[in-house]
Amino acid sequence: MSSYKLTHLKELESEAIYVLREVAAQFERPVLLFSGGKDSIVLVHLSLKAFYPAKIPFPLLHIDTGHNFPETIEFRDRMADSVNARLIVGSVQESINQGRAVEERGINASRNVLQTVTLLDTIEQNKFDAAIGGARRDEEKARAKERFFSHRDEFGQWDPKNQRPELWYMFNGKKRMGEHFRIFPISNWTEMDVWQYILAENIDLPSIYFTHERDVFYRDGVWLAAAPFMERKPSEKVEYRRVRCRTVGDISCTGLTLSFADSVEDIIQEIAATRVTERGGRYDDKRSDAAMEDRKKEGYF
Repeated sequence: MSSYKLTHLKELESEAIYVLREVAAQFERPVLLFSGGKDSIVLVHLSLKAFYPAKIPFPLLHIDTGHNFPETIEFRDRMADSVNARLIVGSVQESINQGRAVEERGINASRNVLQTVTLLDTIEQNKFDAAIGGARRDEEKARAKERFFSHRDEFGQWDPKNQRPELWYMFNGKKRMGEHFRIFPISNWTEMDVWQYILAENIDLPSIYFTHERDVFYRDGVWLAAAPFMERKPSEKVEYRRVRCRTVGDISCTGLTLSFADSVEDIIQEIAATRVTERGGRYDDKRSDAAMEDRKKEGYF
């Protein structure tokens, strides 16, 4: 890895640490949204650096759909223990049981959208005033509109036309009662930056990011895991393939990449050669051209 790239990564790291420290300074009850995915893992790593030798000054929050990859859940619990952080889990299944959310039915059913209700309820119940997330501007066009400090109104909604200026890294965290902020410390990172940082810092990851064999089926240009709750069309046949995840979410919407990459170095080579975006394999983004922006306006991540 070149000295230029290392310098570039250090600049990104410094920027993210600055944002995290601003969150600790400006907010009373922040929380870090932790899915067990690579971006949230990098955020935990950055938080450890930002507040060393003290412990991370905020809990971790995972919104569990009940349809997550077991490898991710196992890693989530192990990492929370290893960094001595309090882990809060919001359950989509509980939201369904309480009538707060309605289970989707049919071939394209997913619990991914239902996370919004559980997330907003959990934020309100715990009176969190800032939720730190791992979204990056290069991921998707709606996320490209986000600032580092992204204001949410009392209903948890986001207005892309009402973003506060952030000149010279001056962040405005003022809010009214009931409002909160979403914070995105790695907004300026790319997928390649994340993987090169993981390599440089030797950060541990769930096994699902590396090549492994799994039952999958092909739908609308995306390989999906053949989980018991995944309803399939008669034409969709299960195949046993070597795959890995580029981005991890609910099983019903996480596309898998055919891959033989079994190391971070291999993944970096693979990403450098691909012409498919990171979220190009996310099945939930195919619902409409504005799927992500519509969900974000309602309070989604």
